[in-house]
Amino acid sequence: MNHIYLDIETIPNQSPEYAEEVRKTITAPAQYKKPDSIAQWLLDNGEEAIKEVIAKTSFDPARGHICTIGYAIGDGEVVAASIGQSIDNEASVISEFFDELPKQGLNCFIGHYISGFDLRFILCRSVVLGVKLPPSVVFPRDVKPWGGNVFDTMVAWAGVRDKISQDNLCRALGLECKGDFDGSMVAEAWTNGEHAKIADYCRRDVETVRAIHRRFAAVEY
Repeated sequence: MNHIYLDIETIPNQSPEYAEEVRKTITAPAQYKKPDSIAQWLLDNGEEAIKEVIAKTSFDPARGHICTIGYAIGDGEVVAASIGQSIDNEASVISEFFDELPKQGLNCFIGHYISGFDLRFILCRSVVLGVKLPPSVVFPRDVKPWGGNVFDTMVAWAGVRDKISQDNLCRALGLECKGDFDGSMVAEAWTNGEHAKIADYCRRDVETVRAIHRRFAAVEY
């Protein structure tokens, strides 16, 4: 079985057209009744409200984008493939990732909350962008956290009804934590052109999840 350690970083929708769509949906809270007070609230808070809605699309594959795919095959080198400064490169990064996956034997993907986020996000973005999917033994479709083609470190620790962050799991196992950069900072870093910083962060996450998996493997999980 081929072990594929995986982590992705995502960013919100980058389309000005979508921002205009969101703008049309922003309304003042219900307690604002008078036209003047509604207009003032929109003037004071409208732009921030738009940003909040758009920011949430980084968790929505229908709107958001993959900016970096980090992966390692077995004990191999950790690779972080980045789209760089343009979302136009997203499809090619996903396609190149598929090309690098082993084509012989069953691939088992290993990551933190991978069954609930990473694999589904890659699958959906592939459909949106028209990226041809490899066979299901190479890249799974309907992922279950207990399936033989995935090892979800969050589910392995917390079960299907509970959660634990990767950082807190690292602390529990005495492993090195993420440091002063985390996923909430990715979108701003991408906007600022700090693509190398995001790639380094993604590599560390892959290295960390490999270390976590080895701890489970050491006790014959």
